[in-house]
Amino acid sequence: MKVGSFALMCHAVLHCGTLGRALRRCLRSFSAFLDDLHGELAVDDDRAVITLHNRIADPADRRFAEETYLVMLHGLMCWLIGRRIQLAHIAFGHALPEEAREYRVMYGEDLAFGAERTTIEFDAALLEAPIIQTEATLKSFLRSAPQSVFLKYKSTDSWTARVRRRLRRCLGGQAGWPTLDDLALEFHVAPSTLRRRLEAEGGTYQSAKDDLRRDAAIHHLCHSRLSIAEISTLLGFQEPSAFHRAFKKWTGSQPGEYRALRADGMSAPGADATARRPATAPALLSG
Repeated sequence: MKVGSFALMCHAVLHCGTLGRALRRCLRSFSAFLDDLHGELAVDDDRAVITLHNRIADPADRRFAEETYLVMLHGLMCWLIGRRIQLAHIAFGHALPEEAREYRVMYGEDLAFGAERTTIEFDAALLEAPIIQTEATLKSFLRSAPQSVFLKYKSTDSWTARVRRRLRRCLGGQAGWPTLDDLALEFHVAPSTLRRRLEAEGGTYQSAKDDLRRDAAIHHLCHSRLSIAEISTLLGFQEPSAFHRAFKKWTGSQPGEYRALRADGMSAPGADATARRPATAPALLSG
């Protein structure tokens, strides 16, 4: 794929409204950019199935191309709807590799190798999930690529996911945020070990905390009537000004500007569908 093609594709799918429409356009874009590899989406009862058709002859190149394709596609899908998409099953056309543990970290446990074609399956209901991202959040996403594509939406068994689950309990609470040393004590590992394991997955304690705060902020700005000062307090910021600076860094927009754009319908066409959902615990903070 040529330099800049991924960014062009992201811009092309951002305003598709739902994941299903974005995914179909994404697959067409991949086919336009890649000569020998393309994906096909089908729905089989309650499963959405993406099948890869690969004309690359060399086995090593074939495997590399398919793995890169899937990681980019899955990462983009997760980002578009703001949460991890759990894969119900994934089958690879190549044989079981020695580093199979990395596959489980990325995709989960339901893996098969040596299949006729490489396929991934997930809940078909997610095809109707609304896209929550905007041009502002896309800039941040592309600035942090490839980490934002490859690493953020790993399996829920990863250390990053464990830290996120623990930190999520602090959102809206009064107890304050635990330090990395506090988490290491809870997880029965040394702080240096926890730090290394997070770094091995492409993250840090601070990035996990920032991701949670950003996602929660976006949810409350789009789906609640809380004031920006109230959201700031809910997320544990000492002053609203600190929240403003952080949100600007995360998304490229001020909180008030972001909320106004969504209210005016200037983001994805699916924003209206998202806004009609009740402001309960945000799905984007799961997994």
